[in-house]
Amino acid sequence: MIRIVLADDHPVVRIGIRAMLSGDPGLDVVGEAATPDEAVARSVELSPDVMLMDLQFAAEQTGADATRRIRALPDPPAVLVLTNYDTDGDILSAVEAGASGYLLKDAPPAELIAAIHAAAAGETALAPAVAGRLLTRMRSPQVSLSAREVEVLQLVGEGASNGVIAHKLYISDATVKTHLVHIYSKLGVSSRTAAVAAAREAGILR
Repeated sequence: MIRIVLADDHPVVRIGIRAMLSGDPGLDVVGEAATPDEAVARSVELSPDVMLMDLQFAAEQTGADATRRIRALPDPPAVLVLTNYDTDGDILSAVEAGASGYLLKDAPPAELIAAIHAAAAGETALAPAVAGRLLTRMRSPQVSLSAREVEVLQLVGEGASNGVIAHKLYISDATVKTHLVHIYSKLGVSSRTAAVAAAREAGILR
């Protein structure tokens, strides 16, 4: 029996996933989490085999943050991202955080169930569209931003100042400036506005 915890801040979504997975007698949803902190706590309390993790929560932390914390635990569960978001930045941050797979919420039930079984067996499970994006990134390294650079640029896109970015990411102002210099260089731009626009056009930011 594969033990699963659902981490999503929408109760209706969790109910729908429970109903979807109930058709497989080999799957058992043993808990739910509505925040990244709860997801980490459930991993410790319930020792699931697989954590189904959304990326965006109504909280300062993201699903990628929770994934990184969970994967750092002793004997951690596999984390399978199940989300609506498929930008390069989202995918990269989740994979670098240690996610075993990445599926979109419009995936057919059979694909989701197969991905859970694969993740529980220690295998990688990527939606075809996601695998295609990763392959494109490999073929176009000149526009590849690191997960941290994507985090910085995401906050820039939200209008955050260097000081706010430094505070939220627990880094210095100088480090923020260094990241921005690298981002400008990789994207071939010279301003914050142009960097955000180029990243959105390239699918790095949503």
